[in-house]
Amino acid sequence: MALYFLYESSSGYALFQAQGLDEIGQNTEAVRNSVADLNRFGKVVQLTAFQPFESAIDGLNQCNSVSEGLMTNELRSFLELNLPKVKEGKKSKFSLGVAEPKLGSHISETTKITCQSGEFVLELLRGVRLHFDKFIKDLKPGDLEKAQLGLAHSYSRAKVKFNVNRVDNMVIQAIFLLDTLDKDINSFSMRVREWYSWHFPELVKIVNDNYLYARVAKLIEDKSKLSEEHIPALTEILGDEDKAKETVEAGKASMGQDLTPVDLINVQLFAQRVMDLAEYRKNLYDYLVTKMNDIAPNLASLIGEVVGARLISHAGSLTNLAKCPSSTLQILGAEKALFRALKTRGNTPKYGLIFHSSFIGRASAKNKGRMARYLANKCSIASRIDCFAERGTTVFGEKLREQVEERFEFYDKGVAPRKNIDVMKSAIETTQNKDVEMEEAQPVEASAKKSKKKKSKPEDAPAKAANGDALEDAKSEKKKDKRKKEQGHGAEEMDGINGDVAEQDGTAKKKKKKSKDEVAAASKTIKKRKSKE
Repeated sequence: MALYFLYESSSGYALFQAQGLDEIGQNTEAVRNSVADLNRFGKVVQLTAFQPFESAIDGLNQCNSVSEGLMTNELRSFLELNLPKVKEGKKSKFSLGVAEPKLGSHISETTKITCQSGEFVLELLRGVRLHFDKFIKDLKPGDLEKAQLGLAHSYSRAKVKFNVNRVDNMVIQAIFLLDTLDKDINSFSMRVREWYSWHFPELVKIVNDNYLYARVAKLIEDKSKLSEEHIPALTEILGDEDKAKETVEAGKASMGQDLTPVDLINVQLFAQRVMDLAEYRKNLYDYLVTKMNDIAPNLASLIGEVVGARLISHAGSLTNLAKCPSSTLQILGAEKALFRALKTRGNTPKYGLIFHSSFIGRASAKNKGRMARYLANKCSIASRIDCFAERGTTVFGEKLREQVEERFEFYDKGVAPRKNIDVMKSAIETTQNKDVEMEEAQPVEASAKKSKKKKSKPEDAPAKAANGDALEDAKSEKKKDKRKKEQGHGAEEMDGINGDVAEQDGTAKKKKKKSKDEVAAASKTIKKRKSKE
């Protein structure tokens, strides 16, 4: 049986035929010894055909298909043109050697060509790879190396890319920035309080919120100018008229020292910066919520966006978090306490970052450890669903959250919770029902759009005209059709008139022009018919 083997190079597809295998033997060791010698190897392996890639993009597409074990149309046509034809119902008298077993199975299923891949074929391909530039005569020195380098870079770049909507790196950066902003805003707000308290110390006790304090300080500026006119503006900021009046009264009897205009300007500028940072922190939080709903919707609905983002950030990525067992996820963020407990042989920590979840805060002191273990188990399930599911949904996260609530009832009242299998089955059913509803809604929307288009489209060409005569022609066309059926004669004259009117309105093009006498004669005949009717 003749042996052909396919070699996928960076510059194109090459087909080789192995002849005189008796010289080197049908074993791997003999082939391995003969590969180094080109004279001996060239007598056995001969180039049958070579098809270069059309472009670098084509080469990348072919490389991706081969790596996935798929045969492209170009590869199929190349093999069918250069391999002997296989008659229907008969086995091929040759075999094709390929390096990828998946590609070989796809080729054999599609083209009925017998494919094989083993150590013997791989050694032959290794020899071809070693001496490939000697087989192809048109290749210039350095062309093959350039093609290999360019294809390797393109292939690696394509493999590194992720889905744009599910890049967890954005969540990691956002949660880092959010935590940093919280620290900075707190420290800056304390600086504003301390700085402005030299001028108006009583305001600290009246306004507790840092953001509102910065807004009030920006509004008041000089306390000596406070009056009843400032009460509406202060009420709008504080949301309480009593506090606004108290602020005005405190400003009149304040014990603070006076500041120069330059000092007040600097205080106002710094307060404005703190306000801007607080506004940006709100926008960043909204951005984090939207990204978490895109990347890990189930984890976000189970434990919250901020805690879920912290878990992803501490693990390094959503994939790393999905690979973590629930016992590791439970103590993420408490590594120092864990190693200290192992070193001193003390009690190991019960929770790490998941301590910030509301579930742990609601649990009693004796149940905190059990709730942390149970919650870590559910978070592990949710992260794996988010990481490996094809379509994002919050159904599983909501069902897991219901399980955690049922666990609370079990600890408090002794009510038996549902089993995990039953909950997952119900979640799968709900997702399937949602998919069915989506599929049913799509054709309805498509049909509605088509009906709107049909209604908006004109029935005839005269409706597109801008003049009023064309609109009248469009309305009277149905009557004319009835007259045509009733009266067989005179149809040609009617067509001529319709064409002339359409030409006058600019809605249709005439192939043949008619004279004015013919139009007048035709109009007279129509008037006679109307009078008879």
